[in-house]
Order: sequence, then C-alpha cells, then structure tokens
Amino acid sequence: MSTSSTSSSPPAGSNAPLYWLALGTFAVGAEGFMIAGILPTVARDLGVSVAVAGQLVVAFTAAYALSSPILTALTGAINRRGLLIGAMTAFTLANLLAWQATGYWSLMTARILLAFAAGLYVPNAMALAGALVAPERRGSALALVSGGITVAVALAAPLGTVIADKLSWRMTFAGVALLAALATIGLLRGLPRGIGANLPVASLRERVLAARDPAVLRALLTTLLWATGAYAMYTYFALYLNQVTGIHGTHVGYVLFAWGISAAIGVMAGGKVADRIGFQRVTGPALMFLIAAFLTLVAIAYLLPANVAVLPVFVSVIVWGISGWAFYPAQQTNLIHIAGIKLAPIALSLNASFMYLGFSLGASAGAITVADGSARNLGLVAAAFVVGALLMKRSAARRTAARASAA
Repeated sequence: MSTSSTSSSPPAGSNAPLYWLALGTFAVGAEGFMIAGILPTVARDLGVSVAVAGQLVVAFTAAYALSSPILTALTGAINRRGLLIGAMTAFTLANLLAWQATGYWSLMTARILLAFAAGLYVPNAMALAGALVAPERRGSALALVSGGITVAVALAAPLGTVIADKLSWRMTFAGVALLAALATIGLLRGLPRGIGANLPVASLRERVLAARDPAVLRALLTTLLWATGAYAMYTYFALYLNQVTGIHGTHVGYVLFAWGISAAIGVMAGGKVADRIGFQRVTGPALMFLIAAFLTLVAIAYLLPANVAVLPVFVSVIVWGISGWAFYPAQQTNLIHIAGIKLAPIALSLNASFMYLGFSLGASAGAITVADGSARNLGLVAAAFVVGALLMKRSAARRTAARASAA
C-alpha cells in the first residue's frame, strides 16, 4: 500500500467517518419521509388541494430516481470527499430554499433541487462506506450508513408532524437544513483528503447492460411495484387518518411514529431472517402480509365508525410497517444473488432508483385516488400494486426453478 493511500485513510477500526456519512443519509431520509405527515398542512397553507400538494412528493421521488444514476456516473472522476461535501452543501441550501419558499412552485423547485443533491449523495456515501473498511467489515459499514435512512423512516414523519403542528411546516425544512449543515461540517472535518480517490464508478452503459438482464429486470420491476403500492398509501396516510379516525395534527405523528418504529424493526429483522432462512422465504410472506394490512385498512374505513377504528388502524399500521420494510433488505439479498458479487453494486444502485421511481408512481396513483374518490380507497390501490409485485416475484421464482431443472 502506498504512503499516500495510507495517509488518506482513517485509523484502523475508526467508525468516525461512517457516522458523519450516516448523519448525511439521516438528513436525506428525514427530508424524504417527513412530508407525508404534513401534506394536509402544506396544502392548506399554500391554497392547493392535498392531491396537488402530493405532486411535491412525485417531483422529489421522480427527480431522485432519474437523476441519481446519471449524476453518479457523470461525476465518477471527481474526488469522493469533495463530491460528498458539495452534495450535502447543496442539500443544505435547497432545504433553506424550501424553508423560505413563497408559494407552491418555488417549493416544487426546491424539492427538485433537493432530489438532485440527495440522489448524488446517497449512492456515493454507500460506495465510500464500503471502501473505507476491510472486506470483513463491509456489511457492518453499509448497515451503519444506511441506518441513517432507517432511523429517518422511524422518526422523520412523526417529528415533522409535531414540528409543523407546534411551529409551522416550514420549520421542518429548517430543521433538516440544520442537520445537513452539521453533516457537511462533519464531512469536512471527518473525511481525510484524498479518501476514496481510486473508487470505481459504473458507467451509464454498464448500468443499462445490468438492467437488461431479464432476471435482474424482473427483480427491479418487483421492487418498483412494491414501492408504488407502499407510497400510494404512505403519501396520503395523514388524509386517510383524518377521514377514517378523525385524527389530526400531533396525533397523526403518534401513528406515524408507530409505523416508523415498525418499519425500522422490519428492516433489521428482514435482513437477519433472510440470512438465516433465505430471502425467498422472507419476500413472499412479507408481500402477503403487506397486502393483508392494506386491505384491512380499506375494510376498517368502510365498516367501523371513527371512534372504534383507531385501534384496528394502529394494529394494521404496525403490520404494514414490519412487513413492508422486511421485504426491502431481503430483496437486496435477492439482487446480489441474481447479479453476482461483481455486478452487485450496480444492481443495488438500480434497485434504489426503481424504488424511488415507484415512490413517484405511488404518489401519483394516490393523488388520483384522493382527487377522484376518497382516501378510504387508498388501501385498494396500494394492495393492487403489491399483488402485482407478488405475482412478478412468483413468476421469477418459477423461471429460476425451470432453468435449474433444465440444467
């Protein structure tokens, strides 16, 4: 190992750079997930319908999904440290723009800029985390950095709802700007100069070739359908709670907190159980429980009065959170198995893009549902997409089994 590479690496066993990278992913996750709880408040303040306000989610997730692989490939020659610091600085400034947005379209512009910065930061932070440590510690390093998003899933929506209720929805963006600024300072101080200088980045051509593999494509489409269903419900869940249970304001945050904690448990449990019994035994049941949770939310909406619906909704939310997010780490294991170790980073990057594209499609499907009908029907739409994911997964499994028997 050269002297220069040694000097640009953190001390052996040091996790300090990983924690700063994780603070950045937490800020990104907080910005992405907090808006669901405050969407009715944002819509009321900006003088638009909830369905129109939901396009703020569509814009962010679509811009993230489409820009992330392109920007990551185009910036492959840039020093990783400078790129991450620049991306997090841009993310900080875009949150300040959102905080000071004067109307709907200025907030929309800020959300798109946020997506560009986030889509550049997250995959590069993950790649650098894997390069910072010895191979035997790589899984733990990736888990630590991705854990920032997991914690954000649990905390962002409820905290955002409370802040919006007590102060204003604008202060949620100010809070994320503060987090992002701290992460930027941490990256400046905690990442040695020249770190990750020789880190390879897949070209756009390599990403396209990986996605053209039929087995990889089927897995990516499964992720897309799962994410579409999940976000069709999640984006407008505060409105569902308003209509079905009469819950408003801070109390929405309590329900979203239960969902977030359940989702965090699902992420952690899904990966561990997949390691023990195999990803196929996790992804299928997870999708089936998710379908059941969504259909139960529909039944509650139509069959139970508001004063009785709260507890069944709460239970359904817990099942939704655990099963919905147990699927994701198991699906990542599935992609690694299909693509192989060499192409795994590309496949996982594509999987994240397909997930965010699904979030965008889900927010759009949810907007159509609440605009033309009722939030009570969101569960039907969500369940339909997840059924599609389950059918796609089973089709892929049958093809795999057929190839194995023919070999």
